[in-house]
Amino acid sequence: MSVETFVPSTKLITLTDSAVKHFESKLKDKPGQLIRLSTKVSGCTGYAYVLDFADSAQADDEIIEISPLVNVAVAADATDLLRNTEIDYVMEGVNGIIKYNNPNVVDECGCGESFNVG
Repeated sequence: MSVETFVPSTKLITLTDSAVKHFESKLKDKPGQLIRLSTKVSGCTGYAYVLDFADSAQADDEIIEISPLVNVAVAADATDLLRNTEIDYVMEGVNGIIKYNNPNVVDECGCGESFNVG
């Protein structure tokens, strides 16, 4: 008889196919650049997402290879806030918008600019 240990799969972040396509189009002419995801204290409920293009990751960032063209660096101090977050790119009318589907969020401000976790 053997005993198996269950280790749940917990990806830090994932991107939808539309988000991957969006970021691949932004990075195709910028070899070596990556996307950096972090948070900052902001707004009426606590935190705001910060998404930037960067030439390199910072020392403590967690690097996630999404596709051959897209690598995401997640700031070390944001990992607990962002764990299991799905990043999506959706069209709302004529505007393309990055959406964060973060299961850790327990409260968001009315304008959608800031969030808080439990």
